[in-house]
Amino acid sequence: MNYTWDFSPVWRNFGLLLDGLVGTLAITAVALVVGLALGLLAAAGRLSRSVALARVAQGYIAVFRSTPPLVQLFWVFYALPILLQLRLDPFMAAAITLSLQSGAFFAEVFRGGIVSIERGQWEAGRAIGMGYATLMRRIILPQAIKRMMPAFLERVVELMKTTSLVSSIAYADLLFQGMRISVETFRPLEVFTVVALMYFVVLFSISMAVRVLEARLARAG
Repeated sequence: MNYTWDFSPVWRNFGLLLDGLVGTLAITAVALVVGLALGLLAAAGRLSRSVALARVAQGYIAVFRSTPPLVQLFWVFYALPILLQLRLDPFMAAAITLSLQSGAFFAEVFRGGIVSIERGQWEAGRAIGMGYATLMRRIILPQAIKRMMPAFLERVVELMKTTSLVSSIAYADLLFQGMRISVETFRPLEVFTVVALMYFVVLFSISMAVRVLEARLARAG
């Protein structure tokens, strides 16, 4: 079977792909920022001495780590507005879903980093009169973040890959725009080759940036 590759329709519509990439980066950024905050809170809840708080945090983590993100996305987009009598556009639904899902995974990253810190560090901080919040901010988290960096990088990469699911609810991300151009030009191979390359360039750049940061943190001791 002979196939003649023709990327000219892709280049003519490259502006749409760039718009989709901006949409992908926007939803990734929102989910990352909110997910980190939720993850830190959930990790603190898991490590809390309060049994009730620990169980709530554990339940949240279990639900969002044990169910497919596409199912979560459909539930938030279609079911949540019915239950709460509100309207959600695709961006809001995607942001809520990916933030909650990311928070559950980041919670375990935070928890693993925190519990890896030697007990003596905690005792030393308490011995000089530090409260829990100060101890976490000045002693535990700075050390834990260095140890969490590889797992954190993996989760960021996975988060951006997961954003491709939001095209299923008509959010104009990179994959959605790629599908749109593919239908209009009848050139799916060329379109999705370029889409894949765009994902690769962005994710590879993120990986390199985080590795540079990780190396600087290691040199800083």
